[in-house]
Amino acid sequence: MKITVVGAGFVGATTAQRLAEKELGDIVLHDIVEGMPQGKALDMMESACLEDFDSTVQGTNDPADYSGSDVVVITSGLARQPGMSRDDLLLKNAEIVGGVAENVRKYAPDAIVIVVSNPLDVMTYLVGAKTGFPKHRVMGMAGVLDSARFRCFIAMELGVSHRDVEAMVLGGHGDDMVPLARYSTVSGIGIEALLPKEKIDAMIVRTRNGGAEIVKLLQKGSAYYAPSAAAVQMVQSIVRDEKRILPVAAYCTGQYGIKGQFVGVPVQLGRKGVEKIIELSLTENELKQLQASASHVAASVEKLGV
Repeated sequence: MKITVVGAGFVGATTAQRLAEKELGDIVLHDIVEGMPQGKALDMMESACLEDFDSTVQGTNDPADYSGSDVVVITSGLARQPGMSRDDLLLKNAEIVGGVAENVRKYAPDAIVIVVSNPLDVMTYLVGAKTGFPKHRVMGMAGVLDSARFRCFIAMELGVSHRDVEAMVLGGHGDDMVPLARYSTVSGIGIEALLPKEKIDAMIVRTRNGGAEIVKLLQKGSAYYAPSAAAVQMVQSIVRDEKRILPVAAYCTGQYGIKGQFVGVPVQLGRKGVEKIIELSLTENELKQLQASASHVAASVEKLGV
């Protein structure tokens, strides 16, 4: 497999490193800054004998090197700063990501594309429009990360192994995401049987503010360890055809009453990309929250005029 990571900043470089160490394919790391992707790629290659991997990592400034890619992960764009929302990045990142999408269409027309850039759901829509790819080959990394944060907070609160915690977060990758406590478990035990409602509600709020909490602590820049791990889990499910059920920003065609939008929903993810959207049985309130989140995404898409 050939996997291209566009953007050699913290998220992109960490994603490339994790992909190489898991030997999911040969990696191309692209950035417009001359020398930076080449230097980071060489540094990773010099760790291969220490980390026991044989994947190659190539740094480049030339988008023609996307050619033949099976998967492209787009991490390009500005990171959030303290006090900024993901939506504050809308217009500037649309310019950057739109240019990347045109390069992907030109040089990697058969690739599956995973968008990580913020505001994520809107950038995923933009990439879908700019590439013109079949919608099952374009998706955004959102729910995997948001669910991981929810899982982390549950494990920390209960003092249990992170391996035993499962959780599901739907909706847009923003302040109105929808963590589903009813579908969150510890070794199959629903968290509503293990934690009082006020604890669960507090973790839901913390999950929605998970990215902002890290941005505030860092004071400059945003999260990259968990986002890169989330993107890599998606790539792994695709290249190994694992058919994992994961929440991603996928193109809905009427599921959950949402049509013509990319929004976070559970999907079966395999070698063809989004192979199926899973429709969960939601309460009236959960469905209302999900549709409201989708409406927020749609309003932001309208601002782009695509």
